[in-house]
Amino acid sequence: MTRAAPLGSAGFLAVDSGGSGVRVAVGTAARGVVGERRCGEPVRTGARGIDPEHLMRQLVPMVRALAEESGVGGLGTAVVGATGMASLGDALRAELPAALAREFGVRTLALAADAVTAYTGALGPRPGAVVAAGTGLIAVGTDLTGWRRADGWGHLLGDCGGGAWIGRAGLEAALRALDGRPGGSAALLARAEERFGPMRGLPGLLYPRADRPAVLASFAPGVAACAVDDPVAAGILRSAAREMAASAAAVCPREGEPQVACTGGLLGMGDVLLVPLAEELARGVPWARRVPAAGDPLLGSVRIATDLVRGALTLPRDEALFTVTTGHDDAPHADHF
Repeated sequence: MTRAAPLGSAGFLAVDSGGSGVRVAVGTAARGVVGERRCGEPVRTGARGIDPEHLMRQLVPMVRALAEESGVGGLGTAVVGATGMASLGDALRAELPAALAREFGVRTLALAADAVTAYTGALGPRPGAVVAAGTGLIAVGTDLTGWRRADGWGHLLGDCGGGAWIGRAGLEAALRALDGRPGGSAALLARAEERFGPMRGLPGLLYPRADRPAVLASFAPGVAACAVDDPVAAGILRSAAREMAASAAAVCPREGEPQVACTGGLLGMGDVLLVPLAEELARGVPWARRVPAAGDPLLGSVRIATDLVRGALTLPRDEALFTVTTGHDDAPHADHF
């Protein structure tokens, strides 16, 4: 059982590390969040997975500045939500507790996959399912006794319905139109050539890139723009909505009055996606009540941190998705951060 620090005096650090950078917030259980900062550089991954040294080099100046500005000291609790934590988080789990203890005095640390912080930001600690849809796509659900996840397998093997998936489908339809094959779209072909140049050169532009998912996802707004008038583009978004609903259904518990919510940048496409998504969720997950997401993954980290400080955390632990460790005040010194 995590020991709670006195309310009003226990500071917390909340971190959201994702594909677009790192966001941090500091606060207390009594005052809530008192300061936020953002770094636009994503944390690197390498042979050891997510790089803890790179994360700490970003965190240290931001957190020190926030603590000084806000007057929040004694950051005894920290929550770090990170993209890739489930499969690439071993180095973070091994090294981050000692590093945060030394730099900020953190004694209680929760490490969470971004799907868990997205869930908590969207629904809080209640049964249900959340679909996080951005460049990729993952669904996570809980009945508060354990976690279930669906998809999140990357752009080559899954992420069905995500931004890269939509962009790839749109480019395929453009190439079908170029070839004269069935299923092509002249509108998507024109939009793709406007974005990338002559389509015959697309493989040479795309295949050598290390950031292929982001390049593919960059065409998703083009699919959305065409979907208003083009049935092929509209069909792609309908299929994406169907995939999102299928992932939600795979993880959503059937007991406990579950709720279902969607979050992520893909929802910014507007009604061309949101209308079919609402229909597919109603059809695919009829036992869950659909609700708007209350907030984003950083809010999820804040909610978890606040519950930890209060000793009120009810989210289930999971070796890959969500762990909590305590007692790092005697952590060894590490000069390399």
